[in-house]
Amino acid sequence: MTPINNYFSFNEATLKLRNERLELISENIANVSTPGYKAKDIDFGKALQAAQRNLGLQRTQDGHVGGGAAATGAGGALVYRVPLNPSLDNNTVEIGVEQAQFGRASADYMASLQFLENRISGLRKAIRGE
Repeated sequence: MTPINNYFSFNEATLKLRNERLELISENIANVSTPGYKAKDIDFGKALQAAQRNLGLQRTQDGHVGGGAAATGAGGALVYRVPLNPSLDNNTVEIGVEQAQFGRASADYMASLQFLENRISGLRKAIRGE
């Protein structure tokens, strides 16, 4: 099963990171009225690069794009948002910004699911000989 696990591991890691980002944005929205709460987010690109480095993958040819399976977790990619309009209670959550980020993160998650579905569909066709 290792080749199949490797085939899907990048998609798995991407979905886990996207899910973690959705959870962080949800926490931000839930704490919109909490004094002193700092809005958090994940630098998705940085998190995915860190996960790939942790795996120790190597490119076999110069023309190949770096890739492969990624470990889960945001690691050092956790960032705090800088508010556009600072509040008096030091809460950095801006509900409009968070709602927009949540919508975009949801669409990104759905796109990642679609990519995974396409990979599964391709495997099915290969197995059936189509």
